[in-house]
Amino acid sequence: MNLVALLDEQVIRHPGKIALFAGGRGICYAELQQRSAALAARLSAGGLRQGDAALPVLDVGIPLYIALLALFRLGAVVVVPERAGLDGLRTAAGSIAIRALVGDWRRHVVRQFLPAFRGTRIVTSPHAILSGPAPKAVELPADAPALITFTSGSTGRPKAIVRSHGFLLEQHRQVGALLQSAEDDVALISLPMFILCNLALGVTSVIPDGDLRYPAACDPRPLLRQIERHRVNRLVLPPAMCERLAESGAMLTGITQIFTGGGPVFPDLLERLSRLAPQARITAVYGSSEAEPIAHVSLQDISAADLAAMRHGAGLLAGRPVDGLGLRIEDDEIWVSGSHVVKGYLNPADDSASKRMIGGTIWHRTGDAGRLDEHGRLWLLGRHEARCGSLFPFAVETAARCMRGVRNAALVNVGGSAVLAVEPDKTVAAHFAQDWSRRWAGDLRVVVVPGIPMDRRHNSKVDYGRLRALLQRRGPGQSPL
Repeated sequence: MNLVALLDEQVIRHPGKIALFAGGRGICYAELQQRSAALAARLSAGGLRQGDAALPVLDVGIPLYIALLALFRLGAVVVVPERAGLDGLRTAAGSIAIRALVGDWRRHVVRQFLPAFRGTRIVTSPHAILSGPAPKAVELPADAPALITFTSGSTGRPKAIVRSHGFLLEQHRQVGALLQSAEDDVALISLPMFILCNLALGVTSVIPDGDLRYPAACDPRPLLRQIERHRVNRLVLPPAMCERLAESGAMLTGITQIFTGGGPVFPDLLERLSRLAPQARITAVYGSSEAEPIAHVSLQDISAADLAAMRHGAGLLAGRPVDGLGLRIEDDEIWVSGSHVVKGYLNPADDSASKRMIGGTIWHRTGDAGRLDEHGRLWLLGRHEARCGSLFPFAVETAARCMRGVRNAALVNVGGSAVLAVEPDKTVAAHFAQDWSRRWAGDLRVVVVPGIPMDRRHNSKVDYGRLRALLQRRGPGQSPL
């Protein structure tokens, strides 16, 4: 097997169909195959072999996907750093020996400034032309490694995750079942695993204009122009980017589906997205680096009773677990197992804290607290280690965000006491303090902050460590609500 076989099937079906739009241009399936095959031939001539590790040094765009497909075609292992910049590259180089760098001029800069890459033998550009038919993809066993990525590192050192061709094909089946795409769909999409799924399904993907490293800072105007120009009918974006679109004041009547994930999706965002795209079915997807997807829920399936429960501290509704996934709750923590759940990390020493063998099945401990309701739906309570006494983060944060005037909220333990940091939306109404005091009196202190620090990858998860440090520097009694 080989992942690229799915792309080759789409080339046979509709060679001239646009596969990707990015940076003001498009590339059809036939050209994507031709250019990735040309790069594969060039890498092979340079000595790259099946099982060798290669790292693309490219921004998200057409050249990146040419490089990914070329490496998969050869049976090489693609290494994707946890984040852009020298720190992410150092982490990647410290985890596995990189045999090749693929990219533009920056590949030379990387070799010059990072000693770990100076011995890299194969360095090449993604721009190459091939005459004649594309060579067949290397036939590989299902367990042949295809991709190494890293956990976000938001709760500790980033850990390397190895995904095989068989694993990625199973993940493709899970994501495909979730998206239920039609071949005439056009998706504005920034999440790489979902873009690869679209390529395998023959669906056109539009990569958002802007710096995707900072989704919270994206300008919605170029995105709105892309939606109109390419007749986009689906959005597959992280919550932070969805926030920017919702804040634009636009109304997108041509959008029929919105999928968002990579961070918690609170009900206030779902409501704003329903005003942005009144005809759309809006779905929040819950997953992790080790298991994607785990569960999903659509706004249309969230009842008034569910919303009331979230307002009163029940947590954040994540919906039904996906088919074929094992899910159990152990001491309030969510454990998962299944064919699209990572069985172990590249470094076996990392497995001890998060992997458990039960009855011959490997279970992954997500580190997230949660519960299952009487309907078998999953409710998220936040990071298990972030609990403050009897209070779980999402139980408090979801309730706070359901109140008028609150843009964001985060529960954190500061000096042994529970503190709720509230980021106001312009102003926080006086009734908030009164209502909050009645509901949580004696359990925590509420303070106003100008902004809550978020994770570096998706800008969608609270960085509790940075927030705690911020509140400790401010001292007790600062800006109480």
